[in-house]
Amino acid sequence: MPTVCVGGIAVRDGSVLLVRRGCPPGEGLWAFPGGRVEPGESLSEAVERELAEETGLEVRCGNLVGVTEHISECLHFVILDYAVECDADAVPVAGDDAAEARFVDFDEIKAEAVPLSGGMRSFCDCHLFGD
Repeated sequence: MPTVCVGGIAVRDGSVLLVRRGCPPGEGLWAFPGGRVEPGESLSEAVERELAEETGLEVRCGNLVGVTEHISECLHFVILDYAVECDADAVPVAGDDAAEARFVDFDEIKAEAVPLSGGMRSFCDCHLFGD
């Protein structure tokens, strides 16, 4: 059965907020912060909760940016990625299952300097870089 998940996309000065996953799936890889939607929780509530848990940032959930899927032998996540806003001087701190959290320059992503999880590269090319 597919599981509904959310992700938050915070863009600041030519960089985007990413977390390095500390647990499977995707352990050690970089992705948008996010996770599962809890029963009775709205999508925007889930985005705001997950980003607070993984990055320590209080965010405001905006519009849906895109949808991705992670499908493996025993998992099927449908991930709804939303634009989020946070204070301009807010500093992310890794929490929950994130091993690291920081704003990553677009140039680092384009140069493949950070290993991205799943379909992150094509998602970034399409939705962040307009390629």
